[in-house]
Amino acid sequence: MPELPEVETVRRGLAPALDGARITSLVQRRPDLRFALPEGLDVRLTGARVLGVGRRAKYLTLPLDSGETLIAHLGMTGRFTVQAGQDPVMPGAFETKVPADRHEHIVLEAEGGAAGPVRIGFVDPRRFGFWDLVPSRELVTCRHFAGMGPEPLSEGWTGENLAQALEGRRTPIKQALLDQRIVAGLGNIYVCEALHRAGVSPRRQAASIGRKRAERLVPIVKAVLAEAIEAGGSTLRDYADARGERGAFQHAFSAYGREGEPCGRCGGVIARIVQSGRSTFYCGGCQR
Repeated sequence: MPELPEVETVRRGLAPALDGARITSLVQRRPDLRFALPEGLDVRLTGARVLGVGRRAKYLTLPLDSGETLIAHLGMTGRFTVQAGQDPVMPGAFETKVPADRHEHIVLEAEGGAAGPVRIGFVDPRRFGFWDLVPSRELVTCRHFAGMGPEPLSEGWTGENLAQALEGRRTPIKQALLDQRIVAGLGNIYVCEALHRAGVSPRRQAASIGRKRAERLVPIVKAVLAEAIEAGGSTLRDYADARGERGAFQHAFSAYGREGEPCGRCGGVIARIVQSGRSTFYCGGCQR
C-alpha cells in the first residue's frame, strides 16, 4: 500500500499539470472502484477549476472552485498517468505518450495550468483505490478525515504532542504510530525504519515512551519521511509516480525487509515478528 512519501511524490508530479487548470472533460469507464464513484462525477468535475493539489495523510485532495474537493486514494495498485503537449512547461519530465491500458478507469482532460492542455489517467488494476467528492467546507469533518491526527511533517507535530497522545496507551509503540488518530499518514514501512533509527523497540509499550524518547523519535520520523520523498518513495510491487517512475528508497532500508541480515547500527541480526497482522522488522540488539 503506498504510504505518505509515495502519495506526496504523486502529488508533486500532478501539481504542475493540474494546479490552476480547468477540467474540460471527464470519461468514467466503470461505475465504481473500491466504492461507487460519486453520482454525476463527470458533470460535477467538468468546467471546474482546480485550486490546488494537496495531500492529507495518504489521500490526495484537489479543492475545486465549484465548492467541492476531489479526494483520491491510490489503494494498492492505483496510479496516475500524465500526458502533456509537445513542449510542456512544467518541472520534471512527464511522459508524452500514455499507452492504452484496460485498467485505466478514469480519464480527465484539463487546460490552463502551467503544463498547458493535459490528459490525466487513473489506472487501478485491482480497484482498491477510490475517488470521492465532498463539500470543501466539510473536508476536515468528512468520513475520510474526521478524527485524524496531525500531519507528521507539520510543525504542529512535536515530541510533546506525541508524548501526550501516547499517555496511558497500552498498545506497542509500533501499533500506536500506525493509529491515524495519533498521527496521520504513517505506514508500516516508515514506522519500522524510524523505530530502528531511533533505537526504540517496536514491542515497547506506547505509554512508556515518555517525552524524552518522543522528542528524539519525532525528528527521526520526519527525517525518514523527507528522505523517502526525496528518493521518490519506495517501490515494492506496483507503485509508480505520475511520470511512471519507480521509487528508490527501498535501497536505503535499514530494517524493513532485511530479516536475517546484519544490523547497520550494532552488528546484530534483523528479526521479523508479526504485530496486528503486519510484519515488523527490528534489531533486538539495539532497539530497546
